[in-house]
Amino acid sequence: MFIVLLLVLLGSITYTSWRFWLILPMPPVWKSILTGLYVLCFLTVFLHFARGNKMPLWVSTVTYEIGTSWMIFFLYALLLFLAMDLGRILHLIPASFLKDSAAGTFTVAGVIAALLAYGYFHYHHKYREVLEIHTEKPLEKPMTIVLASDIHAGYHNRKAELGRWVDLINAERPDLVLFAGDLLDGAIRPAEEWDYASVFRRIQAPVYASLGNHEYITGIDASLAFFADAGIRLLRDAAVTEQGVRIVGRDDRSNPERRPVAELAPPDSLFTILLDHQPYHLEEAEQAGIDFQFSGHTHHGQVWPGNWVTDAMYEKAFGPHQRGNTRYYVSSGLGIWGGKFRIGTRSEYIVLKLL
Repeated sequence: MFIVLLLVLLGSITYTSWRFWLILPMPPVWKSILTGLYVLCFLTVFLHFARGNKMPLWVSTVTYEIGTSWMIFFLYALLLFLAMDLGRILHLIPASFLKDSAAGTFTVAGVIAALLAYGYFHYHHKYREVLEIHTEKPLEKPMTIVLASDIHAGYHNRKAELGRWVDLINAERPDLVLFAGDLLDGAIRPAEEWDYASVFRRIQAPVYASLGNHEYITGIDASLAFFADAGIRLLRDAAVTEQGVRIVGRDDRSNPERRPVAELAPPDSLFTILLDHQPYHLEEAEQAGIDFQFSGHTHHGQVWPGNWVTDAMYEKAFGPHQRGNTRYYVSSGLGIWGGKFRIGTRSEYIVLKLL
């Protein structure tokens, strides 16, 4: 399967590179230089993930930003060239529009630039989703709980940006803050060297979290140490009662030996919130009598048409959901993995009003 995917990727890059070379209205030497830069950005992805932790921190950051942003550029270049080639085959677009064409070049560059500009600014707008749940179970008091997933603190979501998100959280004056996995992006180095833990220590409420798959990618021991330093209580197949509400944190499915939901939350009169990073097998929470499950992981595809893919993969890839008496919310994430673009999806945090 990996070989097939690699061949498809290499074929797609070859196709878009060839199409770029053909459409550029300039001498062959300049065509080759610009196409070579396009391919070099592709290689930057591999350079970062192969050598990122051994390069100077600023170099690792630059290669991450360029390489992962290129992936979004590549996606839309591929879709656009395929659409234009289909138009040529159907005689809707003249062949001259795709070869040595200033009009064709400006069209391709303009469409992709407009999409990426929109996606970049849209990503930086954080949506505040308010969710009210009325329960007949006893509560010590009505509660405001801020929930977020997929922070992805790392080379791209850095200290200043994390600080802005913490300010949004504190502005809600929450009774609790819950993170449903992927607080870290995949490398502990920027989190340690830029002291991200100090940002999370500014949260003015008790903070609990579950693990995500990126905590395992980061390295589970390093991740556990970061959570402790950040003042975040990690619930790893564990439960705690806070202000009359039971919070259950499930280990990520990266651990094949994680415990079943039913073992973590015996049915009783406590209102129970389950943090489970990846929203697979939602029936487990329903069968265990969980009142509310919060998940993330999907990013809702991050950019279109990725949301179509996640909608096909999951029972619920984004938003509120209900099975029986169990309510769910699958978040598209407050942060993001890779390039900072949201097209057809959104970055969000959830303000749960428990009444």
